[in-house]
Amino acid sequence: MKKIITLLCLSLTIIKLSAQDTTPKVSGKIEISIKQGTIEGDLILSNIPAIKDYLIRLNSGLNILHFRSLEPNNFLISYNVAHNDTLTYGESKAYYFPDNSRKNKFLPNSIQVKYVGKYPVIKDTLKNYSQYDWKGNIAFNHNSIRTDGLQSAWYPILYDISNDIVYDKVKYDIEITCNDCTTLYINGNRPIKAQKHRFKSEIARELTLFCGNYDFSNVEDTYILNPNLTNKQINDFTDLINSYKKFYTNKLEIPFDQSVSFIETTPTSKKNGWLFVSYPTIVNIGWGDNGLKSLFNPQIQNWYRPFIAHELGHYYFGTYKVFNSELGDMISEGFAEFLSLELTKEIIGTEVYESKMAYKVKELDGFSPISIGKIKGESDYNDRELYVYYYAPIVFTAIEKEIGKEKMWNWIKAILKTETNFTDYEFLISTLRTALNNKQQIELIENQYLISEESLKNALERIKQK
Repeated sequence: MKKIITLLCLSLTIIKLSAQDTTPKVSGKIEISIKQGTIEGDLILSNIPAIKDYLIRLNSGLNILHFRSLEPNNFLISYNVAHNDTLTYGESKAYYFPDNSRKNKFLPNSIQVKYVGKYPVIKDTLKNYSQYDWKGNIAFNHNSIRTDGLQSAWYPILYDISNDIVYDKVKYDIEITCNDCTTLYINGNRPIKAQKHRFKSEIARELTLFCGNYDFSNVEDTYILNPNLTNKQINDFTDLINSYKKFYTNKLEIPFDQSVSFIETTPTSKKNGWLFVSYPTIVNIGWGDNGLKSLFNPQIQNWYRPFIAHELGHYYFGTYKVFNSELGDMISEGFAEFLSLELTKEIIGTEVYESKMAYKVKELDGFSPISIGKIKGESDYNDRELYVYYYAPIVFTAIEKEIGKEKMWNWIKAILKTETNFTDYEFLISTLRTALNNKQQIELIENQYLISEESLKNALERIKQK
């Protein structure tokens, strides 16, 4: 019997290790120059899942020296570019390797890619600047390089077409060299004062980069990179973040057990400013009042703080659970915004909440959305910003009024905790059934708000009712 138990434990360990091995790993070296706007890479993608129909995305500005199969055999691979990669963001090209028949795809267990890219360096904003800056930009200013992972795709990102899985979050072992930098940072590690450093992580992360000439602070395991705050503001900022994390933890009964790093930097354009998140990093891009100082300006802090709450909400919707299918973007952004609204109402203030809701209603005037249950693809959103940031949270607010706060939080917890391959409409409605266990109530919600051609009108009317 003891032998049988030992064998069973060994089998379970092997099964567990096999499941863990499906997370790809990126290793190798990159060399950056923030003065020249160059990035040179020698990277290996390993631990590749067995996928038949796939693409590998890399930034369009990277000139490929070669792809090389390292395992099972060592040889240079010929590659094709998929011009019909509808899920690409435009910043990247999608590559694949044809097999010997030229009819199917070949995917090695381990791939090496060597490349070099050169990008514009923004030295000032009087004459030498770009018209636009955006999340997926590999952005060089005179002081730093800033990238996200998914859109900028400076490292090979594997996409499983059949199962709609993007492997932008990877384990890594990467040496970064930047001889004209003083500080190096890659998502999932602490910033390092060095010109060369080897960064490692056995936790899969989206590989946001921020390397350059800047200082950083660390208070209670909250890092601020390139801060433009006083010491008191840094401490107050940490207290604010901790209060928001505590609110989400209490409501969702899922610990926010992750330290957060905030990056402050400027855009390569004159006017753009925004936030984006790739946990555990939140990046703030903006000039002057668009920086973290906005949190302490009485005239605009109530406008800015809900944005921080939204980005923290992405720990749950986007990191704790990743969403896919035609509704993945709407679920991730729509519920992060709904969480932000709930936090705003209870912590920041009801007047701020009412103001934000009124603004959303105003912006939706004239918008004719396809209801959530009838979305067939992201193109059906028509206007993505209006759909995911305005329409979706309005619908969720109306549903909350129908079922009450407790059941609404139960639904959100079910969405986060229910395992599934596809987070499509069937998944969404099945989690609602789990939370409500009330057939009549489910039919009302579905017919009024989720499949009705007048879902927006119905939601707005319900919100007006006390």
